[in-house]
Amino acid sequence: RWQKVLYERQPFPDNYVDHRFLEELRKNVHARQYRYQAVVFQSGAVVQQLCSVCVFVLTWWYMDAGMLSPQGLFGAALVSSLLGYILFDAVDGGAGRWASGRTRWADLKSTLVFAAFTYGFSPVLKTLTESISTDTIYAMSALMLLGHLIFFDYGANAAIVSSTLSLNMAIFASVCLASRLPRSLHAFVMVTFAMQIFALWPMLQKKLKARTPRCYVGVTVLFALAALAGLATVSSVGAVLFASLLLAVSCLCPYCLIRLQLLKDNIHGPWDEAEIKEDLSRFLM
Repeated sequence: RWQKVLYERQPFPDNYVDHRFLEELRKNVHARQYRYQAVVFQSGAVVQQLCSVCVFVLTWWYMDAGMLSPQGLFGAALVSSLLGYILFDAVDGGAGRWASGRTRWADLKSTLVFAAFTYGFSPVLKTLTESISTDTIYAMSALMLLGHLIFFDYGANAAIVSSTLSLNMAIFASVCLASRLPRSLHAFVMVTFAMQIFALWPMLQKKLKARTPRCYVGVTVLFALAALAGLATVSSVGAVLFASLLLAVSCLCPYCLIRLQLLKDNIHGPWDEAEIKEDLSRFLM
C-alpha cells in the first residue's frame, strides 16, 4: 500500500499518488462571503474622499476666479470646524477625549499655533513656486491628489495604506495650488481649508461611521450631492461624469465584487507549503 513518506523505498514511481490523495482537498477555506449592503456601506469612505478632492478643487477654482473671497471661505470654514468639533465630542459623549487624555485647551493651543505658523509663512507659500510654470504646478497637483486617493486609509489592512503619506501629498497639492492664487491671504486660507477637509473631516467621518452608521450614510449622501451641485456650476459634463464615477464606486463595483466572489475557487490540500506553527525562538538563543 502506498504511503505518503519519503524515507522508505516503495514499489511506485516518485510522482505516484493513489485515490486518497484528493480526500484532503478543500476549496475556498479562507474565502469571505460579502453582503451587497455591507459592501455599499464600506464604499462610502471612497465616495467621501472623492468628494473631498472635488470640493477642494472647486473651492480653489472659485477663489482663483474671484467668485469666492478668502474672508468668506475662512468664516465658513471656521463655523463648520466649530460645529464639527462639537459633533466630534457629542457622538461618543467625550469618551474618546478622556481616553486620549487631551483637553480642549490643548486643542485650542494647537489650532492657534498652526494658524499663526501658516499665516506667518503665507507670503513664502505664495512665492514658493514662482519659478515653476503653471502647467507643471497643475500636473504636480493632480498627481499628488491622485496619490492621496491611492494611499488613503479606507479601512483596509494593506501595505499600500499610509495615512501620513496620503495627508502629506494632499497638503503638497494644496501648497502648489495656493501659490497660484492672487494674494498671500488666499494662500493662507487655502492651506488652512486643505487641513480641515483632508485631516479633520476624515476623523469625524470615521467616528460617525463607527458610532452612528445611519448618520454617516446621510452625511455621505449630502456631501456627495453638495459636491455634484458645486461641480454642476462649473461644468455640467463634469458633473455627469463625476456622478457616474460615484455611482460606479458605490453601486457597480460592489455588485461586481459579489458576482466575482461566486467564481472564486481556491484549493487547499496536502500539496500546500508546510506551516511551522511551533515557537522556534528557543533555537535562536
